[in-house]
Amino acid sequence: MSSLNVSISISVNGDNYRLDVPPYLTLLELLRDRLDLTGSKRCCGEGECGACTVLMDGHAVNSCLILAAEVNGSEFLTVEGLSGTRTGARLQQAFLDEGSVQCGFCTPGMLMAAEYVLMNNPEPTPEEVREGLSGNLCRCTGYARIVDAVRGVAGK
Repeated sequence: MSSLNVSISISVNGDNYRLDVPPYLTLLELLRDRLDLTGSKRCCGEGECGACTVLMDGHAVNSCLILAAEVNGSEFLTVEGLSGTRTGARLQQAFLDEGSVQCGFCTPGMLMAAEYVLMNNPEPTPEEVREGLSGNLCRCTGYARIVDAVRGVAGK
């Protein structure tokens, strides 16, 4: 342990952790490499693709852009904990049922962004879903089936 490390206490998917982290470690690296939660994908590293989206204190964030040393006291939800939310398991099933998953690389980030949309608007319009997912890129699906899956969970 370096004297430059920062002690943090966080909650991830309902589990509490007290960790010493170097100042340069990103939240994504902490989740994947230290906590073995590999659902959030390492992709662009610039906050452009959304593959690393998690919920931090109830807000969708790109975990590649946040330093772990800055998250003391925060609560996180990753795709590994999604099935425990009000809509999470239904979202996961809807993505399968609608054929929203193709290569699957964007799926964890899309699911987390969709969860955020539904947390804030239980009956979003197609335009509101698209806006809520706009920070998440998908090369395969064309988004229509993803929007249909989110709307299906919303009962539309």
